Amino acid sequence: MLEAEVLIVGAGPAGATAAINLAPLRRVVLVESKTEVIPRIGESLVPAARRLFEDMGLLESFLAEGHEPWYGNRTVWGGPEPQEVDFLRDPDGHGWHLDRARFEQWLRATAIARGSELVSPATVDKVTHDGKRWQVLLKTAAEPRIVACDLLIDAGGRAAPLGRRLGACVQTSDRLICGWMYGRDERDTGRGLTYIEAAEDGWWYTAPLPGRRRVLAFHTDADLPSARVARSRSGLLAHAEAAKELSALLADVGFVAQSEGGTTAAHSAMLEPPASDGWLAVGDAAICFDPLSSQGLLNALFTSLAGAEAADRRLKGDAHSVSEYEQVIRGIGNAYRRSLDFFYGAEARWPKAPFWQRRHAPAYSKT
Repeated sequence: MLEAEVLIVGAGPAGATAAINLAPLRRVVLVESKTEVIPRIGESLVPAARRLFEDMGLLESFLAEGHEPWYGNRTVWGGPEPQEVDFLRDPDGHGWHLDRARFEQWLRATAIARGSELVSPATVDKVTHDGKRWQVLLKTAAEPRIVACDLLIDAGGRAAPLGRRLGACVQTSDRLICGWMYGRDERDTGRGLTYIEAAEDGWWYTAPLPGRRRVLAFHTDADLPSARVARSRSGLLAHAEAAKELSALLADVGFVAQSEGGTTAAHSAMLEPPASDGWLAVGDAAICFDPLSSQGLLNALFTSLAGAEAADRRLKGDAHSVSEYEQVIRGIGNAYRRSLDFFYGAEARWPKAPFWQRRHAPAYSKT
């Protein structure tokens, strides 16, 4: 039996960040189903992350990783002409286009270096409470293991595997999916900018990555005919040709598509409740953001930092810390919905298209 004060399920950005902040204070066991970081989209980290890394004592180490600077956005949204917004006046400076796999590996390694015990590959098989402590049965590659702990953290992503097992429910707001692929830029033009272009049946995203790589992604609803485009490499490339400014950009940088890519859920969602006595959720397990917000990774870092603080306070005997953390998550959700409504409301060129009709419906983001 493993003894711990905190068991964290999921060693992605949220779980690793929670472990980084708790391990110097508590006995932490970190459980992850995959031994290797798997490719996934989500490479944009906004400038405000600089302050979070500073708070965690990680800024110098993060900057040494050498991720690609992100200086601003170029968009075709609300009209046919491209618009640019930069971070020159942002007090935190520029953001970053990440090598996502390397970023996750760095966070995981830092959590271990600070004292977390990683059990991987492993999945949760059973969770019980004996009136005093949690007993968690893990399936591992060798033999089952039991972890006895005082507090649980769900960092298992959109599926919220631990929270749902404990009776919480994932409430989704839409059916957005993302089809994506990686490629290489043959030329160095267009570096440093995220590009977004609205289309009749969804919207496009592309950004340069370290090593002259590039990600290309299309977002639409899972039940629309355009979802077939998102689910195939050839479909993405053919559909991108119809996006005038996007196709010009890809030609300008000499984009060469590679086979790596996939399709993933991208809908807005919230775990209800996101915390209760004895457990809490962080990152996408607590609240999922539409990629249009570019806030997903920042949310993972912030909620994990806040969740780690709440967990430590609870273990010190503060009976209000978990409920206060729950209110933090609800506040984030309310601000996010207002912002999402504003940005989707700014695109009105296709009022009869199902994708946009749904996003212009009253209380769209609250359904």
